Amino acid sequence: MRKLTGALCLGVMSVLSMPAMANEVGVIDWRQALLDSDAAQRSMNELKNQIGDKKQRAESLSQELQQLQQKLQQDGAVMSDAERKSAQQELRTKGSEFQQLRQQIQSMQQKKEQSFMQSAKPKLDRAIEQVVERHDLDLVVDRDAVVYSEDGLDVTEEVTRIFNSLN
Repeated sequence: MRKLTGALCLGVMSVLSMPAMANEVGVIDWRQALLDSDAAQRSMNELKNQIGDKKQRAESLSQELQQLQQKLQQDGAVMSDAERKSAQQELRTKGSEFQQLRQQIQSMQQKKEQSFMQSAKPKLDRAIEQVVERHDLDLVVDRDAVVYSEDGLDVTEEVTRIFNSLN
């Protein structure tokens, strides 16, 4: 019985001491691969064109709000009640408009990003598959999940190049 227990312990120890590694591992920052792609650049340019006017208006409102706040802080004590109430009402009105514009811009950005991700995912998967085949990789992991890797293991740029070449 001792021999059997000893053999089992030796077998378990040898299995546990063997590294549980894939032969070839690649590291990818898939977000960066997508952001660096030509399609992402086009999508961002389209978004800039769509929200350009709203963004300019939001920036203008932001400056106006800052000026109104400064005016109220500096001159509020010497203003008449009517002037102060008028300035406060203008501050609320412009603040509300600013918040609405910000929400619209964020919503448009989120929709555009989601749409891009849905359309790009199959193409990204094909690009990763080609890199896996080319380098005979057994495993590809997200760069954010890796504590340490050698530079040679990062396939992000290659995935972006292949992604750009796919139709």
